[in-house]
Amino acid sequence: MPLALLALAIGAFGIGTTEFVIMGLLPEVADDFGVSIPTAGFLVTGYALGVMFGAPLMTALGTKVSRKRMLMLLMGLFIVGNLLSALAPVFTVMLIGRVVASLAHGAFFGIGSVVAADLVAPDKKAGAIAMMFTGLTVANVVGVPLGTLIGQTAGWRLTFTLVAALGVVGLIGVARLVPEMPRPEGVRLHHELAAFKNAQVLLAMAMTVLGFGGVFAAITYIAPMMTHVAGFADSSVTWLLVLFGLGMVGGNLVGGKYADRALMPMLYVSLGALAVVLALFTLTAHNKVLAGVTIALIGALGFAAVPPLQKRVLDQAHDAPTLASAVNIGAFNLGNALSAWLGGLVISAGFGYTAPNWVGAALAAGALLLAFLSAALERRDSALSAVVAEATPAGQRTAVRH
Repeated sequence: MPLALLALAIGAFGIGTTEFVIMGLLPEVADDFGVSIPTAGFLVTGYALGVMFGAPLMTALGTKVSRKRMLMLLMGLFIVGNLLSALAPVFTVMLIGRVVASLAHGAFFGIGSVVAADLVAPDKKAGAIAMMFTGLTVANVVGVPLGTLIGQTAGWRLTFTLVAALGVVGLIGVARLVPEMPRPEGVRLHHELAAFKNAQVLLAMAMTVLGFGGVFAAITYIAPMMTHVAGFADSSVTWLLVLFGLGMVGGNLVGGKYADRALMPMLYVSLGALAVVLALFTLTAHNKVLAGVTIALIGALGFAAVPPLQKRVLDQAHDAPTLASAVNIGAFNLGNALSAWLGGLVISAGFGYTAPNWVGAALAAGALLLAFLSAALERRDSALSAVVAEATPAGQRTAVRH
């Protein structure tokens, strides 16, 4: 794998850390600014909304410059946003800093996926994408727990200062290691938007929303589920999330490896197994050992689907993949928001803290059904194309090709 992928992974590590570390620091931030925990929660919601809307916006703006330069600009935006958060004198300024940082998130992963795929041979594209996303998964194992510990002991402002420093390292890495890749000739914004007329692109994004939503339906409520149902101490939740992160790392690498060999079968296996494991979590959540194993499996199966889903979008939007790739990153965050909302509804309805697992299982099963539908439509289109080609005289086929 090219060394340039390391630079992309470092950037992904910083972005993953800043996205999730705030969840463990909400009490400290709320106390410092004199706001309630629900108000401090807007730092999470604002970031997610910034990713959803920033992905297409920043990618559209980036159609005018080379991909390397755009990646550097995005890392610069990430640095500014985190410094603004670290130095914020009032809560509103910190919220603005979070939104500024989030604007870089979707476009960085979207453009970075295209760059990573272009750096390697066709049969290694999913593996290259997975290598970049390894930075995001490792952030949940190392960056988030460490950032939370630093924030709780030395102050949350130091955490965001260090995350900004990670952004500087990522920026230097992109500048030094990523080769110049000129903007493809003839590609304009309307070309990028045309990709959304492709039903296969939309189906892949819907799979992303439902599949990843299945993961976060359970993980969003992991703290009350593990403390009230499994009987873990509050202090154990951090280590359970590390287990989840380790599963993410392994699943991401396996998904990248096998998606290059058999993309759709990899989706069938990961999404189908994810639905089953999430359903079983309603039972295993009552046992500490089984709960820990299940949490790791949810991370592994959820992220085993990430490289094939991202590559599916790139393959189906091959003429203009950048915007579609970035919007698919926003789809992950839409899945997070949707599943958190649905999980909260079933808990509020009195079904208990394990009820979100059923929601997650249903969402993952929905993603699996969409995968089967996508493959069936693809087979139908291929068969129709073959019939048309067979019925067209050779001379006309030559004329059409020219």
